Amino acid sequence: MKLGVVMDPIESINFKKDSTLAMMLEAQKRDHELFYITPDSLYINESGAFAIAKTINVKNEPTGWFDFKEVMQIKLSELDVILMRQDPPFNSNFIYNTYVLESAEREGVLVINKPASLRDCNEKVFATEFPECCTPFLVTSDLSLLRSFIDDHKDTVIKPLDGMGGSSIFRIRSSDPNLNVILETVTESYSTKVMIQTYIPEIVDGDKRILLINGTPMDAAVARVPAEGELRGNLAAGASAIARSLTEKDLWICEQVGPRLKELGLVLVGLDVIGDYLTEINVTSPTCFKEYENLCDINVAFNFLETLEGMHKND
Repeated sequence: MKLGVVMDPIESINFKKDSTLAMMLEAQKRDHELFYITPDSLYINESGAFAIAKTINVKNEPTGWFDFKEVMQIKLSELDVILMRQDPPFNSNFIYNTYVLESAEREGVLVINKPASLRDCNEKVFATEFPECCTPFLVTSDLSLLRSFIDDHKDTVIKPLDGMGGSSIFRIRSSDPNLNVILETVTESYSTKVMIQTYIPEIVDGDKRILLINGTPMDAAVARVPAEGELRGNLAAGASAIARSLTEKDLWICEQVGPRLKELGLVLVGLDVIGDYLTEINVTSPTCFKEYENLCDINVAFNFLETLEGMHKND
């Protein structure tokens, strides 16, 4: 295949943890031709969707994991598959890039994950499509509704809808003297909607990341256990990763969510599960490939490329 990879600057990735690099190494091993595309290089004109791309050779070497070979203007329809791996923030520029990729999709390119679904499925709000899987929640910017939720549930967690890596997540109790200033800050003076959920005590045992490919979960989870004195189970916030077997409830949650993911063209997705509850559905650039390989002995990149090749063959 001719495989385009839309990603943030490759020179800035964390070699030890980067899942996109793991995908590229596996694709190269299978003799697919790689085209490196930065988000700002995507564009449309009257002839269709294009990018300024670079052919690239990737290496599993911590001191130099890539070499560029050739820079070219490429019509995206010349590619067989495009992986959209641009990291959040999910802002206007991210949305504009999905328009370019949707144009390529109309020209016959397989784009993963599906651009329209990336736009439609906010990683926090999408989980609310499955309320039976979630702890009580509220999405609002209204002060009285937020205060009422906190009064009812006593111990809560509030977070912005567009954050990543655990940024701007607060635990709020009804007796918190900083309650008003936290609400004011997170909602940008009550002008921006946020999500608030009941606090799940099992966070001390870890925030489980369950990767699904085409709606099917891997055979284990990677639990991100918060650092001492920390609320957030995010590796970016200092959490440590350990392997976990999937529980019956984990599998049940995957059964509820998996068919919908497949229907929406969300081929690679990371569910976040705390205790018995689904908290987020990560669709933009799910990670933890390296952690799955090192801790669970599961080669997610191999499974992902197997799926891609099958989808391309049947396209």
